[in-house]
Amino acid sequence: MNKDQVKGHINEAKGKVKEIAGKLVGNEDLEQEGTIQKAAGKVESAYGDLKEDIKKVVTGK
Repeated sequence: MNKDQVKGHINEAKGKVKEIAGKLVGNEDLEQEGTIQKAAGKVESAYGDLKEDIKKVVTGK
């Protein structure tokens, strides 16, 4: 697992927490911020996955 995958998963989790907290307290801005952060985390994680796949193809491992 590379740093992009780790950072992506962390941002996904933080975003989910913000999203849920925003729903609970009725703060639409916080909820939307969480949704955006969660989506950004998924993109970052996917980028990390792609890097790992390329590394495996290049090195044969």
